[in-house]
Amino acid sequence: MYFNNKRSCRKPVFKKAVVDDTHKFLPPPPPAGTYPFHLKLQEVCSAEARQKMVFHMVGDTGSALQPEFQQLVVAEMISHFKQARQPADEPAFLYHLGDVVYHFGEAEEYYRQFFKPYDLYPAPIFAIPGNHDSDVNPDAKQPYQSLDAFKHVFCDSKPGYTPLAKQASRKTMTQPNVYWTLETPLADIIGLYSNVPKFGKITPEQRSWFINELKTIAAGNRDKLLIVCIHHAPYSADTNHGASREMINFLEHAFQRAGIQPDIVMSGHVHNYQRFSKRYPNGKTVPYIVAGAGGYATLFTIASPGDENYTDESELFDEVCLENYCDDKHGFLKMNIEKIDEAIELTGEYYTIPLDSPSKAGSTAELFDTFKVRVSRHAMQQKVSAGE
Repeated sequence: MYFNNKRSCRKPVFKKAVVDDTHKFLPPPPPAGTYPFHLKLQEVCSAEARQKMVFHMVGDTGSALQPEFQQLVVAEMISHFKQARQPADEPAFLYHLGDVVYHFGEAEEYYRQFFKPYDLYPAPIFAIPGNHDSDVNPDAKQPYQSLDAFKHVFCDSKPGYTPLAKQASRKTMTQPNVYWTLETPLADIIGLYSNVPKFGKITPEQRSWFINELKTIAAGNRDKLLIVCIHHAPYSADTNHGASREMINFLEHAFQRAGIQPDIVMSGHVHNYQRFSKRYPNGKTVPYIVAGAGGYATLFTIASPGDENYTDESELFDEVCLENYCDDKHGFLKMNIEKIDEAIELTGEYYTIPLDSPSKAGSTAELFDTFKVRVSRHAMQQKVSAGE
């Protein structure tokens, strides 16, 4: 049995039968900007010092099969701009958790799967690459290198119109690298690149960069949240992928070397929604969120207790609990960060899209899950509460 009933919570799972596909690793492209690969939000849009910041997060949006799911997700995110009562309530940007296009990162797919569906989204869009964005079609008519199109769209030297967008009005983004840090007034968002293999692969160069980023933040006068984003989900209980030993070991090694844990870890790759909590020996509890149901038609189910194809027996799952999940609807996250007295509070809201009639434009998204991360600006003590 994969689920141990003696435990007080449900755990992630490892698949027992796993095919080693690390041979699919592809060298990352050279950076577009200079080390340490930072981009300030105010360089892209108005981001003056503020008490509140709202933004969206979503992953695995590519609409290669049934575009109506992606269209509904985008339409509901756009509705949040219309519902905002004041400018501070409007989402400042969308942060994409990878797999912008399927099934390979081909340039000709960016109009159909990115520029057209997001043409009316009124805010900047940042992204980290997913495995499908990074893969190369061996049968492509025009040969290309891994992440050529992604880098052109998201790591341009300056914002501009691209022929890939056709008649859409969205300009290219100016991220300095495929792994990079977005500096915002209330949070530093570190975006990692986990390559093509099913369970991810990190280069030594990125590992060193990430540890240095964490050490710099740990040594500084922290008055912001620290959010880490990586496409391949470290923890998952789904039947398609399951958890990734590679990503768990990579992250935990980096956190230990730097002497710091992030306030929250965000992932995609798995086509559903899952919220895990992990309690560290120092008493800090970190949410690990999977938000990979952003538009790709096929969703991944959670493994059933008793399924012999999976196991939750691993010390890597100690103090990790699956708090909530949704594996039968598409959805997206709305994140609200706010300074409250001497603390910074993040409220995450996960919205699902009704699927009884996916062609019905304008369906109302339903609030499925809410979680909070509250961090003292002085003691940097974290308290996570769910369902508030």
